[in-house]
Amino acid sequence: MAAEKLYDLWITRNPKWEKRYEDSIIGNFCNYRRGATSLGEDRGKIFGGGYEIYIIAFFIGLYFNQRRKLIEDSQKIKDFGHQIQYWGDLNADKVKVKGRKPYPKLREYIFTALVARTDIDFIALEKGDMTSRKAVDMLMQTMEEYANWGFHFMEDKLTDDPNYFYRETAFLELFMAFDASVDTDEEDDEPEALD
Repeated sequence: MAAEKLYDLWITRNPKWEKRYEDSIIGNFCNYRRGATSLGEDRGKIFGGGYEIYIIAFFIGLYFNQRRKLIEDSQKIKDFGHQIQYWGDLNADKVKVKGRKPYPKLREYIFTALVARTDIDFIALEKGDMTSRKAVDMLMQTMEEYANWGFHFMEDKLTDDPNYFYRETAFLELFMAFDASVDTDEEDDEPEALD
């Protein structure tokens, strides 16, 4: 089936993100590019790998159904150097991190959401009128745009209140506050502020 083949191709990709979020979001919440250490600063981070906050940003964009295109300047775009298939996989780096568990089901949920929210012509794909690579490119664009909007949202929250996400239940409260009445027709509209 085409979806299975697409999944196998999709997990070998490495989504891109805007460098502007490296310090304000990724470095702020993750041990990005540092690995597992016992340094006090690193122990205070909420997430391990940079891709973990990327997943959060993706779901923020997805749940608000808001997308934001990446800037076109390739010098201002980055990736984690870590394919999706290894996200959460402790055996990939031969490192055991206390309290960490792999999450292959989460990757499957992300893929399913991407298929549901990306306008892929599956008939054209099956007939060979569209390549699998083109379909995966479309899935990646959807993923990157949702995550980019999520990063933008988080950065705005931190600008208003630098401690916003440092409450124990901040991310939980954010996801529980999603409301089906959010206007999803206009991508540029900001959702109502969460208290």
